[in-house]
Amino acid sequence: MPSDARSSRCVRRVARWAPRVSTVHIVWDWNGTLLDDLTQVVDAVNVTLGEIGEPSITIREYGAHYQRPVRRFYESLLGRVVPDDEWRLIDDVFHVAYRDLLPKMRLAPDAIEALDGVRRAGHTQSLLSMLWHDDLVTMVERFDIGSFMNRVEGLRGERGARKQVFLEGHLQALGDSVDVGGVLMIGDALDDVEAAVAVGTRCVLYDRGTFPQERIRATGVATASTLVGALEVGGAI
Repeated sequence: MPSDARSSRCVRRVARWAPRVSTVHIVWDWNGTLLDDLTQVVDAVNVTLGEIGEPSITIREYGAHYQRPVRRFYESLLGRVVPDDEWRLIDDVFHVAYRDLLPKMRLAPDAIEALDGVRRAGHTQSLLSMLWHDDLVTMVERFDIGSFMNRVEGLRGERGARKQVFLEGHLQALGDSVDVGGVLMIGDALDDVEAAVAVGTRCVLYDRGTFPQERIRATGVATASTLVGALEVGGAI
C-alpha cells in the first residue's frame, strides 16, 4: 500500500480515538517546518545524485517522491533497489553537501512569533528532528531558539529511520508532566502524521514545507499555511 494511503487511513483512525485533551505541549519538527530549508535539501540531494551518476531533480519531483525511511525515497526516485554500500555513500554525501549549505538556511517566516506564542500561552514545547543530533544542536544555537525548548533532540541511531520510535522516546524523556493526549505535533511530512497517530498525539501539518500541498491535503489531516496558523488549528493559542 502506498505510504500516502497508509497515512490517510491513520488520520481517519486518530479522528475516532484521539483523546479530547487541551494542548499542553508542542512537539515541533525542524526541517521544512521551523527551518525553511527545502531549496537547500534538494540542492544537497542533487549533489548526491550527481555523485552516483544520476540526473538532478526539481523541488516538485522531490516532494512527489519523498518518504521515510529515506532509503525508500531514493529507491522510489531511482526506480530500483539501493544496495547497502550505495546507501551509505548516498547518506554520507548528502550530509556533507547539506552542511555546506547551512549558511544559506533561514527560519520559517513566522517561526519566532510561533515559538513566542506558545510560551506566552503557558505551554511547553520541544524540538524533534531526524537531522543528526549534533548538527541540530549547532543550528538551534545559531538561531538562538534553545531557550524556547524543554528538549532538543536529533537523530542518534539508524540512518533515515521512521520517526515513530523517536517520538515515543522523546515523549518518555519529557516525563510524566506531559500528557500524551495533550501533545500537539507540528510538522510538514507524512511521517509526522504516522508518528503522531502511532503514539496517540494530535498533528497539524505545515503545508509550506517538504510535501506539495495537494499531497498533504489528500490525507485529510489538518493543515495550515503558517506556523502560527498551525497552532491555532491545533487549539494551542
